Amino acid sequence: MSSRSLDPISRSAAWRISLWATLAFAAGTLFVFAVLHRFVANDIRRRSDAWLSGEVEVLGDVAARTPKDRLYSRVVSEVAELASREVPDRQIPKKSENDSVFFLQADTDGPPKLWVGAGDGAATLAAIRAAKVFKDVPRDVKVEDGHVPFRVAAVRIEDGSYIYLGLSEQDQLRVLRTLRARFIAIWLMIVLLGFVVVFYATWKMLRYVREITGTASRIGQTDLSSRVPDSGRMDEVGQLARTLNHMLDRIQNTVRQLHTITDSLAHDLRSPLTAIRGKLETVLTTDLSADQAESIVSAIDELDRLTEFLNTSLDVAEAKADALRLSRTSIDLDELVRDMLDLYEPSMSEKGLKVQIHSAGECRISADPALLHRVVGNLLENEVKHLPASCTVRIQLCVLDESVHLVLEDDGPGFDDVLKRDLFQQRIRGRESRGHGLGLAFVQAVVRVHGGTVVAENRPEGGARLRVILPHNGSLTLAEEGLSLT
Repeated sequence: MSSRSLDPISRSAAWRISLWATLAFAAGTLFVFAVLHRFVANDIRRRSDAWLSGEVEVLGDVAARTPKDRLYSRVVSEVAELASREVPDRQIPKKSENDSVFFLQADTDGPPKLWVGAGDGAATLAAIRAAKVFKDVPRDVKVEDGHVPFRVAAVRIEDGSYIYLGLSEQDQLRVLRTLRARFIAIWLMIVLLGFVVVFYATWKMLRYVREITGTASRIGQTDLSSRVPDSGRMDEVGQLARTLNHMLDRIQNTVRQLHTITDSLAHDLRSPLTAIRGKLETVLTTDLSADQAESIVSAIDELDRLTEFLNTSLDVAEAKADALRLSRTSIDLDELVRDMLDLYEPSMSEKGLKVQIHSAGECRISADPALLHRVVGNLLENEVKHLPASCTVRIQLCVLDESVHLVLEDDGPGFDDVLKRDLFQQRIRGRESRGHGLGLAFVQAVVRVHGGTVVAENRPEGGARLRVILPHNGSLTLAEEGLSLT
């Protein structure tokens, strides 16, 4: 699978949706496990405390009833050993020595009287006295050098001594560790499976959104006949697709009506203008004085300017409404610029303008040749009309970041600060301009329809800079404004 096909997956919102859903599920299950773990731990402790409290009472009763003779220690030890075998959740030790339960009898001070268990009874007794275990309520006791604490219960017998019964918490901790390990393993598998399921479902659902996006991006750039694919479902995505298709039908009808109106308007206005021009040219063929002929020629020029103004106004209106009809073909922008420069070079030379062109060579784009000729012609005509004599015009053409950059720079007075923000608005012109203020508006409208942008700015060293950015190789991605070209 190519990287191009994997690219939509890596940028899909399905990752974020799946991640947040999985995190929420994981946090919820962890909270449930924490509550369950606490409940199990409390239940194990409750059972252990109940066993300790019952057994310590039994041992205390046995110790009180057994005669204090030579058999006392043996009898009590055997009873304590039997009690240790009934420990809840007890794991059978691998060695014969029992280190999970101890029995201890001692006075309030002094050494132990009787010790049954593993380890040092004196150290255990010191830990018990430090923890002040003198009641039948079990308490935790940490023996010095011991890795696992003991749960210890105590009872006082008739001779004033205390019987202590301790239960190691290692079996309880083992049960809890096993529970945690199994839960983590199951939790990881469920979270991973949940992420895969959520991602697949989200990716499948967003596939319709991607198709809607692709169709919407083609509308206005090629034709208005494309429609959003309808899944046929009655869910939100299906309703969105049907709503967009209804909206596209209305837009297409509106654009068709706009084309009809503009075509009719252009025909109704051009016909009388053409008729007037024809009659004026016929009059020029007759015998006229020089003043009369000059007036008629001036009137014909004004008619031509009016016709051009009409055509440009209609084109700008259609372009701003995304209804401009394009006849795209692959053209070499470098060749087009040089052809237009050859056409305007006599006018520039007559005014004393110097022209420098720097091009990286062939720059092919998908565009309407007629409209691009008019765009370049408007840019060059602006230089001829508004630059003082002896100025220099520099034209740069290069490919940068998958876009073609056409830059026109000059060392003239630059753009008027008052008009700079509204340069691309219709009928915005300088104080000394004799035009209609449609040149740059037409340039921006055509470039935008082609998926590009236009940036106008004053150079820091003086003069103006106009930068036209068009997609390279027919790409329809809008170029970003603000890219510097040095």
